[in-house]
Parts: sequence; structure tokens; C-alpha cells
Amino acid sequence: MADETRIRIIRLMVMSGEEVCLCEITDSLNEPQTKLSRHLKVLRQAGLLSALKEGRWLYHRLITGESHLDHLYAIIKSLPDPDKLYETDLANFKVRLGLREGARCKTEQVIMAMRKLR
Repeated sequence: MADETRIRIIRLMVMSGEEVCLCEITDSLNEPQTKLSRHLKVLRQAGLLSALKEGRWLYHRLITGESHLDHLYAIIKSLPDPDKLYETDLANFKVRLGLREGARCKTEQVIMAMRKLR
């Protein structure tokens, strides 16, 4: 958790309560996919995330129900946001969620829609 990007990922997931795929995190945090993929792997190895593969997509979700993790998530959720970075991440994610189809990511359609929004 010593990296700001990992905190942003966990904060986004805690605040949204959603499982996410890599492309959704990439669009929400506006960071390179390779960088975020590495951070997701670290978070999975640390026991904070689980992953479910569905076709081409890998969906990540928070591990919950363990008191030490619930405390960690509460601390991350309460972190100050003076630069509105976390707020921006969440707003981007909410837009990105609206592009899902059947509660799942559809990358090709989303890429076109996100380009129109920028």
C-alpha cells in the first residue's frame, strides 16, 4: 500500500463497491494499463483483491469480511482528498460504469464512447 496508485485503486473500489476490470480502472485513473496491471497484481498478491476471469476480461474485487481488511478499507476511505484526485477517479469511474453492457465491460464500445467524452 506504499504506492499512491495502489491507494487510488483500493479507494475507488471501496467507494464504488463494484468489481472492476483493468480497462475500467485505466479509464478512471487515467494511468497506463501496464502500470495499473502491475499494481493490481501486487494488490492480489497482498491478499487485498481477488480476480475472476470471464472470457477476455479479468474482474477484480475487494476481499471483504476480514476485520483487518475492513479496518484498512475504512482508513483508506477516510483519507483526505485536498487535490480532489480520489473524487475525480470516482467521477470518471461512474461515467465508465454507465458504458457497461449487462453489468460487464465491453471494451470496443467503451473506447469509442470515452473518446467522445474527452
